[in-house]
Amino acid sequence: MRKPNLFILTAWAFHVASWFLPVLKAQDYHEVVVGWRAFRLATCGVLPCEGIQFETLHHAVLATISVITTLLFLCSPLVVLRGSRVLQKSAAWVAAAAFAVNIHWIFIFGEKRSELTIGYFLWWLSFLLLAIGLFASSNGRRKEAQLIEHLTSR
Repeated sequence: MRKPNLFILTAWAFHVASWFLPVLKAQDYHEVVVGWRAFRLATCGVLPCEGIQFETLHHAVLATISVITTLLFLCSPLVVLRGSRVLQKSAAWVAAAAFAVNIHWIFIFGEKRSELTIGYFLWWLSFLLLAIGLFASSNGRRKEAQLIEHLTSR
């Protein structure tokens, strides 16, 4: 079992905080939307929600992708603590792709992007930090394996 590095720990802290911090100052709703509520609203792309409809199928698909990336993020402790080097490196690529894909919210909101708040940015950044941490961790495990192999080959 490996200990998570500082990047991974920070990613987890940011992600947890984002569930409870405001993600959106939704003037249409006249309220602040916190992370867990934003997650629920994003699930409306595949699960029926009364009174919620996406403008286009494209928006519903992107919201669903955000939900999937969040669910994958929630699996990261298993990958970090129990995953092989290959699994960690693969998860790092997935987290990096999630970071790149989840920028779509900034573009979707267009001129209203100023309505996105700290919770969104911590959530989004958590994917990048997780990717960096997983890349560093998987490389560290490779170096450890090489050192053990070198020491045992004598």
